[in-house]
Amino acid sequence: MPPRVKNAAATREAMLAAARQRFLQESYENVGLRDIARDVGVDVALVGRYFGSKEELFKEVLRVGKKADWLDPTVTSVELPAYLASLSTEEDDADRRQHAEGLLIMLRSASSPKAAEIIREALRESVLEPIARLLPGKDPEIRSSLALSVFFGTTVLRTIMAVGPLSGCDTNAMRRSMQRLLDAALTEDTGA
Repeated sequence: MPPRVKNAAATREAMLAAARQRFLQESYENVGLRDIARDVGVDVALVGRYFGSKEELFKEVLRVGKKADWLDPTVTSVELPAYLASLSTEEDDADRRQHAEGLLIMLRSASSPKAAEIIREALRESVLEPIARLLPGKDPEIRSSLALSVFFGTTVLRTIMAVGPLSGCDTNAMRRSMQRLLDAALTEDTGA
């Protein structure tokens, strides 16, 4: 049998996939680098060499599958509720499953102070700030946080928990309802 060819990129991807599976099944506190190394068949030192620490590996797991350009740069603040509603009701099963898994990883590990800190930072950088930058008026950070809570709450109920009738409702009706909710969350409170 020929010797196994070493491929750094494939090994790194295998470690990330193993870590993602571990974090999907267990909380941050219960996942160890040794477990991930064993799942891939490598020495734990190699995991450390590729990622530095469990914290850095967790950050990378949260980044996997996230498009840096998820927010279309041509979307205006007026179009934002419809755009986010369309993302929340996308039909691509692979994308929907990946989003649900990402949320599940966050939920499983949110009770860990270290993981919660990493999750907050990731959400702030990749989701909340890009949305807030689009919003005119005061308190854009609060409004983007409200929109994210609507988005995440709906996603959790619809995909992870499969709560009916939300999980089986008509996609177009769902999109319209989500758009109204997101519009309300993103609209500036003028005190009127």
